[in-house]
Amino acid sequence: MIPTVVWGTGNVGRAAIRAVEAHPMLSLVAVLVSARAKVGKDAGELAGLDRYLGVAATDEVGRVLDAGPRAVVYAASGDVRPDGALADIGRALRAGAVVVTPSVYGMYDCRGAPPELRGALLESAAAGGGALFVSGVDPGWANDVLPLLVSGLGSAIDTVRCQEIFDYATYDQEDAVRHLIGMGHPLDYQPLMLAEGVPTMIWGGQVRLMARALGAELDDIEERVERRTLDTSVVTDGMGAFEAGTQGAVRLEVRGVVAGDPVIVVEHVTRVHAGCARDWPLPPDGGAGAHRVIIEGRPRIEVTVEATDEGGNRAAGGNATAVGRLVNAIDWLVEAGPGLYDALDVPLRPAVGRLGKK
Repeated sequence: MIPTVVWGTGNVGRAAIRAVEAHPMLSLVAVLVSARAKVGKDAGELAGLDRYLGVAATDEVGRVLDAGPRAVVYAASGDVRPDGALADIGRALRAGAVVVTPSVYGMYDCRGAPPELRGALLESAAAGGGALFVSGVDPGWANDVLPLLVSGLGSAIDTVRCQEIFDYATYDQEDAVRHLIGMGHPLDYQPLMLAEGVPTMIWGGQVRLMARALGAELDDIEERVERRTLDTSVVTDGMGAFEAGTQGAVRLEVRGVVAGDPVIVVEHVTRVHAGCARDWPLPPDGGAGAHRVIIEGRPRIEVTVEATDEGGNRAAGGNATAVGRLVNAIDWLVEAGPGLYDALDVPLRPAVGRLGKK
C-alpha cells in the first residue's frame, strides 16, 4: 500500500479523499486543511462519505511531511495563490513524495513550461527524490488523452476541437465565477481569466502537447474571447443574483495555427444561466455541462463525456474525473521514479480491482 496524503478538502479535495480510499493500492494516512474549523474532523465526514475513515484532518504540514508519505494529492487552489501552491508542492517534492495536482497551469506541458518554473520544480524533485504530474479535466484529460485517443480512429485529420460547455450556476466557486471569469460584472470589468495572454497561459500547454503528440509544428497560438450580457436578472441557488446587463456568458478559444488555419482548438463556453447566448454550443442533452471532442476529417468523429457526482452535479462530476486521472496515476509514478511527467508520459489505465466495489 502506498501511504498517501490529501492536501486540501474543497471541491477537488473531497473527491480526492474518496478516490484514494477506493484505490486498492493506496492508503490514506493524512488530510491537510487550512481552515481551523476543519481540524480534527474525520476525512470521511469532509469527503461526504457515509462512514468514518479514522483519519483526522490536521493543519500541521511539517509533521505530515516529516512522516515521509509516498504520495501527496495536492488539491489546494493555485488560481489566486500561485506562489503559495508552488511553495507547497516544492516542499512535498523535497520530502520525497510523488505529487499529483491540477493547481499549476504552467506545468500541464512540463517540457514547454517556463524555464524558471520547470527548473525550480526539477531541483525540488532531485533534492528529495519526488515526482510531479500535473493534470485535470480541462485543462487535462479532455484536451490531451481523450482527443489523442479519438484521433487514432481516423485516417485523415483536418482539425481537433475540444469543448467544455458548462452552466456555472451549479459551480461551488463563487469568487472564481464572479471575479476571475467576470459573471455578474459589467462588460467594462476586466476578469483576470479573460485578460490578454491568460487563456494561453492556462490552455496553451494543452495545445502544444497535442501538437507534439500529433507531430505537428505550430506557427502560432492565438486567442479569441467573446462575452455576452444577461437579458434578464437571474437568481442562482448557491451564488445569489446576477443582474440583467451584466456578463452572463463567455466563449473563448485558444487556437494552434498552422499555415494560417486553426488546426487544434481548445474552446470554452461558460454561462451562468442556460438562457444566455443560446446560439452558442450547448450540451447535447441540454444539461448543465459536458466535455466534447470533435475531429473534423475522415471520418468525422464526435465524442461527448458527461460526468455527475455529489447528487447528480456535473461540476462535481468533472472534478471527480480530474481526481481520478491524478489518483490513478500514483502507483505508476511511484514505479517511474523521480522527475517531472505530463499526460504523454503517464498512461490512462483501467480501474483494476474496483469493478463492482462499493
